[in-house]
Amino acid sequence: MDFFQANLTEGLLVLGLLLLVIEIAVLGFSTFVLFFVGLACVSTAVLVFIGILPDSVMYSLIAIAVLTAIYAGILWQPLKRMQSKTEAHKADNDMIGMEFVLASDASNDGSATYRYSGIEWKLATATDLSKGQKVRVTHVEVGVMHIEAA
Repeated sequence: MDFFQANLTEGLLVLGLLLLVIEIAVLGFSTFVLFFVGLACVSTAVLVFIGILPDSVMYSLIAIAVLTAIYAGILWQPLKRMQSKTEAHKADNDMIGMEFVLASDASNDGSATYRYSGIEWKLATATDLSKGQKVRVTHVEVGVMHIEAA
């Protein structure tokens, strides 16, 4: 306990930075609790270092609790808004534009399949395509290749 008391500022700074790294790098900013506590620890370390707070574990714990509540109250809504923004765009991958020859007839009912990379893909098409025809992948969904005549 004497070691922590003697190195309170450094300990709080290291603890705060460690919590921030865990929240951002490991958890991917999914929970904000560690972020708020980490900010409070770093802020308390700064306040102890410049002499605003006394060099005491009790005062530091109270300051961390109060600053965590303040940061949570101020930053909760902006961070929640930032986290909820999503972009609806289709992901590109290497399969789009791939061409192959149909092994069986394909129609819009989705009964035809194509084995690629160890997966049995269902083939979806807007028009009927016949066996032996060369086709191109236009886009993919989970387990479904959308194709058209090449």
